[in-house]
Amino acid sequence: MEITSAEQLVQRALEMGLIEPHQLSEIWSEVGGQAVDLEEMGKFLLRRDLLTYYQLEHLKKGDRSSFFYGDWKVLYLVGRGTFARVYRAAHKTTNAQAAVKVLRTTLSKDPEEADRFHKEGLMSQSLVHPNIVPVYEVFSKGTLHYLVIEFVEGQNLREFMKVRKIFEPLEATKIMRDVAKGLDYAFNRGITHRDLKMSNVLVSSVGQAKLVDFGLAGVDSVSADDVVEGVANPRAIDYAGLERATGVRNGDERSDIFFVGCMYYHMLTGIAPMVETRDRIQRLATSRFRDIEPILKVKPELPPQIGIVVSRAIHFDPDKRFQTPGELAAALQDVVDRMSGMSSLSTDSGNRVTGEGLRPDGLPRTLMLVENDVAMQNSLRNRLKRNGYRVLVTGNADRAREKIFDDPKAMDVVLVSTGALGEEALELFNQLGESKATMEIPAVLILGASQGDWINRANTADHRAVLTMPVTLRQVREKLAEVNAVRDAQTA
Repeated sequence: MEITSAEQLVQRALEMGLIEPHQLSEIWSEVGGQAVDLEEMGKFLLRRDLLTYYQLEHLKKGDRSSFFYGDWKVLYLVGRGTFARVYRAAHKTTNAQAAVKVLRTTLSKDPEEADRFHKEGLMSQSLVHPNIVPVYEVFSKGTLHYLVIEFVEGQNLREFMKVRKIFEPLEATKIMRDVAKGLDYAFNRGITHRDLKMSNVLVSSVGQAKLVDFGLAGVDSVSADDVVEGVANPRAIDYAGLERATGVRNGDERSDIFFVGCMYYHMLTGIAPMVETRDRIQRLATSRFRDIEPILKVKPELPPQIGIVVSRAIHFDPDKRFQTPGELAAALQDVVDRMSGMSSLSTDSGNRVTGEGLRPDGLPRTLMLVENDVAMQNSLRNRLKRNGYRVLVTGNADRAREKIFDDPKAMDVVLVSTGALGEEALELFNQLGESKATMEIPAVLILGASQGDWINRANTADHRAVLTMPVTLRQVREKLAEVNAVRDAQTA
């Protein structure tokens, strides 16, 4: 029943828990008694922040079910999409702010859609990272299904693009770096996004990008055939089309990388790289993914390094893309550092060392790290990845030997630590220097503190060096840069 008087409005607000009993006398006193009309009362409640416009309109319509989701009081509607509505809400006791994402009524009655939504929420709840919007609560009962997530003060990237049309290269790169970092965190926990688009990237008021709506991977096992037959979730069409066109398995992590590259391209040029169409069959066309005009042809004034990163991210051949989100994040960070006039690396004297993990063509060097100690593995891998290297890790000398000799040209440099491997590591290092297939690969051997005399047994050369513990990460990086530079000069 619609509200027709000020008294009814206040009473209904009280019944719905939108105002407190102790506020009643103050309200009537300030408006001058119950003779006030409905419109004036509404204006007063809005002016005093006792109600929001959303709450007022729904009260006046006689609505009784749109004000609370659990302990969260709805303040206003933020946006609506195909699958859900999103509200800004405040906790009824703490007044903490959050967003509530509510599955649409039509979908909530479909058990399959409701189950997908619930699983997506649980999967997202496990991800805690600065570049991923956290999920605080997951509720699923009957036909009511909602998530309580962080409310990000800002806009999604699609809204920004409507206003900005085009981004400055440094700003676009920082946003995409944040996206790649969030993806890398999830990837290392076995989760890919599967729905990367501008509306799923939120940009805060301080410029930090955060991903939202993880969950399609592992929730939907959608094939390209499902899409063609029209039974797939519409969000899966582009992914299924790309994976069918490139012949990879459903859920390949490099698909996320492709669509990050597409967003980056769009932000830098103002032009969507792929033909935009609503036609299902046209969206699946191989040419849509394959025949993207090179970004430096569209906008030749962009820095060449950006062109390299974009082109690699959206390469039609998955094997020629960045292979993990971490590789992409490292490349984007290097672009940020160069464009900011700084580097993520510095020597003790303060001199900057730039691009040490990149080959002369601008692509990351592939480094094989042979180290048995897990803590040392993590320390070296994380630092070297941040410096641009693509790092492959093994703690087994035989496995490293097999990997390197199987495809020597795939290795740009090898870092071997004797550590717990002892003689096995020294033997591997020497074999690499003796074989014609591998003798040109730059390599660094790290000996233990008690193994200093082994240096005389090591097969060294200008591009094959030895360090003895204790050493710093900076010394390791500098030695790698040194042997790489020798090899680069030999092949120039």
